[in-house]
Amino acid sequence: MLAPFQYEFFVHGFLAALLVGALCGLVGVYVVLRRMSYIGHGLAHALFGGAVLSSVVHVNFYIGAGIWALVAASLIHLIAFRRLVGADAAIGVVTTSSFAIGVAIVSTYRRFTRNIEAALFGNILGITRGDLLVIAVIALVVLVTILMIRRQLLFSTFDPEVAAAYGISTGWIDFYFVILLAVTVLASTKILGVTLVAAAIVIPPVIARYLTRSFHSLLIASPIIGALCGAVGMLLSYYLDISAAAMIVLTSAGLFLVVEASLLIRKAAAS
Repeated sequence: MLAPFQYEFFVHGFLAALLVGALCGLVGVYVVLRRMSYIGHGLAHALFGGAVLSSVVHVNFYIGAGIWALVAASLIHLIAFRRLVGADAAIGVVTTSSFAIGVAIVSTYRRFTRNIEAALFGNILGITRGDLLVIAVIALVVLVTILMIRRQLLFSTFDPEVAAAYGISTGWIDFYFVILLAVTVLASTKILGVTLVAAAIVIPPVIARYLTRSFHSLLIASPIIGALCGAVGMLLSYYLDISAAAMIVLTSAGLFLVVEASLLIRKAAAS
């Protein structure tokens, strides 16, 4: 059981999976409750353009892709907040355009296949100590920020109209949250890739909603489930020789199916 921990690259990946799993689980609670699952998927794809461009101009991934993600998140919020089009349309316009820019760059510069593959599917076994430090700092910043605005965020999540009537600037709260989601996606991309980040954000809180009845319990259970799925997925990937990113998501999906099946069995037995 402890055999893979003799390798430094596995230890780095394991710790990164724990951090990212917990971070996605925490932010995912608000994403699911706000019905914003699509924006997590969209921001991940939007970040692809920034990841490719950073590789081309030889800029640090977290700086280049981070700036790109923040700009994309700001544009999505600005377009949606003006109410001229729906949030889903705003997400579609910004994210597909950004992803297309990445594809256009790839088609022009054909020598970045390894970096592109890492951006698309993750490279958790290539995580360095520097990456771990960045991920830990991002996780800490997101946690502290959520704690600072937790009341306003809670109010605007469950009843935005009443929150606005009580003087809470729901527009700014929504903007802050979109930025938090963007940096969460940034921290997760090297681990899971742009194709799988959304699953790590959505599945753990959905499982937690089945298992808990209060919001505060949900905030505790979801990060724990996310971290647990990250840890188990890493171990399974080692022994089954399967992509770590895929195995983490498949572990989450498998747990969801088990919980769903158990609830259906209980419901059938009760009736």
